[in-house]
Amino acid sequence: MPAPLTPEGFRADLAEYLYLRPDEVDLDENPLHAGLDSLRITTLMERWRATGVDITFVELAERTSFAQWWQLLSARQGDAP
Repeated sequence: MPAPLTPEGFRADLAEYLYLRPDEVDLDENPLHAGLDSLRITTLMERWRATGVDITFVELAERTSFAQWWQLLSARQGDAP
């Protein structure tokens, strides 16, 4: 079973694709304004799905901040069998 996604891991994943350090990621920022394009969002989504979180691209795209992404991911992670 894959390791669960943690807040630290979430920040580290975002930082990797934003070319930042994890502590530089502003969770209140809009993902598109931060510089993520659809390919990077899809890649992140697949990475998180591999940890057992069932999410879709549309669900991420509907949310306007990284904090909202984390709320979705952590709620879905709790629902995982």
